[in-house]
Amino acid sequence: MRILLLCHSFNSLTQRLFVELGARGHSVSVELDVADSVTEEAVALFRPDLVIAPFLKRRIPASVWRRVVCLVVHPGPPGDRGPSALDWAILESRPRWGVTVLQANDEFDAGPVWAHADFPMRAAAKGSLYRCEVADAAVAASLQAVERFAALGEAGGLDGGAEADIETEPATGWRPALPQAARSIDWEHDDTADILARLHSADGQPGVRDRLFDVECHLYEGHPASAATLARAPAGVPGTVVARRDGALLRRTVDGGVWIGQVRSAHACGDGPSFKLPAALAFASRTVSLPKLDVPLERDADEWGELRYRELGPRGARLGCLSFDFYNGAMSTDQCRRLRAALQDVKQRDTQVLLLLGGRDFFSNGIHLNCIEAAAHRPGDSAADESWRNIEAMDDVALELITLTERLTVAALRGNAGAGGAFLALAADEVWTHQGVVLNPHYKNMGNLYGSEYWTYLLPRRLGAAGAAALMQQRLPVSAAAAQRSGLIDRCFDTGARGFEIEATTHALALASAHNLAERVAHKRQVRDMDEARRPLAAYREQELSRMHRNFYGFDPSYHVARYHFVHKLPHAWTPRHLAVHREADVGSPERA
Repeated sequence: MRILLLCHSFNSLTQRLFVELGARGHSVSVELDVADSVTEEAVALFRPDLVIAPFLKRRIPASVWRRVVCLVVHPGPPGDRGPSALDWAILESRPRWGVTVLQANDEFDAGPVWAHADFPMRAAAKGSLYRCEVADAAVAASLQAVERFAALGEAGGLDGGAEADIETEPATGWRPALPQAARSIDWEHDDTADILARLHSADGQPGVRDRLFDVECHLYEGHPASAATLARAPAGVPGTVVARRDGALLRRTVDGGVWIGQVRSAHACGDGPSFKLPAALAFASRTVSLPKLDVPLERDADEWGELRYRELGPRGARLGCLSFDFYNGAMSTDQCRRLRAALQDVKQRDTQVLLLLGGRDFFSNGIHLNCIEAAAHRPGDSAADESWRNIEAMDDVALELITLTERLTVAALRGNAGAGGAFLALAADEVWTHQGVVLNPHYKNMGNLYGSEYWTYLLPRRLGAAGAAALMQQRLPVSAAAAQRSGLIDRCFDTGARGFEIEATTHALALASAHNLAERVAHKRQVRDMDEARRPLAAYREQELSRMHRNFYGFDPSYHVARYHFVHKLPHAWTPRHLAVHREADVGSPERA
């Protein structure tokens, strides 16, 4: 079928649906919800059999849903209505939640239900739930709805859609957008659990409106402070910021403390517009004198920190597991340097395999565009200079992995990977992931960046020169299954996000005890030596960075414009042509139908 995805932005859920529908043989095109007239034009051009809206902030115009069946993916169970469904569910500690696929009509979120799926709620931030449980349920329900639609069409019974026979709990009905008053934190009375629930419910957008250092701002990313940390931290009345770690600030509560990871405020960038930044960076001048409560890589599970390491298995078949859980997968210059130091540390350990776990929701998305944008507002600094420092630091991490020849390395992608983060994974000997992961192994969407991370060395080894060139020219997401078929990655486990880490750890332990491990490591070292003799890694880096230098400092401002738009979340003015295939000249011709 022809399926048009109508969305506010081409976000992670929309990308999942894009690759899943395409894998099932459907012709899929995308239109960003810019204006009603643009949506009407897209429907006229593409003539879709079905419109699916996985992520919208406005209603679909009646001129469209009266013409073609439009299915809206709502992040709530049947009967739930309103724009803040998941926010309310988190704040109210709902034990289960769901996703409903319903047909658009003249009543908001109240059309006929075509499919739904539910899941147990996890104590996590909204963004994490959205990218994992919500995304899995949304894909399952959407595919079920598409199958029902196709079956009704083949049976000649399609008359605008029939409501599915679904038994539901009493409907919660219409819930308005969750107001800031309901998220507001009373630091003198609210306990840590309540504060975390508010922060989790506001994750991503809109954040919790509050004040730090007497500056109004929005707070994001909260983690509970451990008893051990609180014993080390300075005392303070509830609400007081007393310490820092990994870019986050420790704020005392009535019964403990929370780490605040991100803030958004005008203060963060002087007189410029506000955007999200690591809290300690946003208030750098106010926090530089606070104690740094650093923690070792190996530590108790309740001790928060961006980097974590543990070892498993017997001596001689030992597995090291290194995670780097950076917010939204972005890796700043400082984070890259800390990750490189961690790699240098763990390679001194007596292990046979190193498992790189990245973050829970993202493996990595490459350089940190928000931190780069912040440099443009610092006296004596620039976004170009910070871009250069950041890409050099990313390259240093990749180099550390490529030259780690004393053991086997496996990149286990628990979440999506994009741009430099995707190529960082390729620096490992093997790349494993699960069915729910989407890869964006290209740089072009960020102002035609050339890219580095030694991709000109790593990618042709897997795809060949022609395959590498083709992949870097396209701008579309790649499913984990398609990546495995092409050779881009090595294994796609038949499991979801929740079971993948256990599966990956089990297989990595088996790899560490394999009878031919020593031979594999020796072969790896021999191939690296041969490759280095043929063309040194320094030559690849020099060539890549010469192109990146033009991106950062050259006459073409495309990268800086694209970064600015991304960081400041400016609305789209049009849909990129690589997504809107219906705008090709012949897409509506009978031969293409």
